[in-house]
Amino acid sequence: MTLEELWQLFPIILTAPNPEWSDWAKQEISYLQTVLGDLIFRINHIGSTAIKGIWAKPIIDILVETDKTANFTAIKNLLVKAGYICMNENKTGLDFNKGYTTNGFADKVFHIHIRLNGNNDEIYFRDYLNTHSDVAKDYEKLKLSLWKSFEHDRDGYTNAKSDFITHYTTIAKQSL
Repeated sequence: MTLEELWQLFPIILTAPNPEWSDWAKQEISYLQTVLGDLIFRINHIGSTAIKGIWAKPIIDILVETDKTANFTAIKNLLVKAGYICMNENKTGLDFNKGYTTNGFADKVFHIHIRLNGNNDEIYFRDYLNTHSDVAKDYEKLKLSLWKSFEHDRDGYTNAKSDFITHYTTIAKQSL
């Protein structure tokens, strides 16, 4: 499939906050801990589904930080064997999906981000928005304003949010 065909099958969808997102994340984190064991340095639920009270894509993002000496090939092999699809691989990390089917999204969808310990700006952003509900609501408004324009352009949607995310991540890191 081309990227455009994938975006048609898997459009940007935003939904009202779902109290089950936290439970789904906990269950998947538990599963990842079983699969990866000692290869995990730290693991966190990140992304909009981890921000209290805002609309989000119903996709659970999980950040797995590994030790600096982690073997990405071994991690990749374990996760692929466990049913995850590797979507991106580079020197600083791996990205996996679970819940994408030939008919579209499954009931539960996950994005797993494998990064070296310390490559975790998403945690700062999540925590800042969870302690600043006014900024979280501004983020929600931004996402809702972009939704239909970028419904079939995931990269465009992500890029259109990047300045906001970078701005508040910087503020979050400076306020420590």
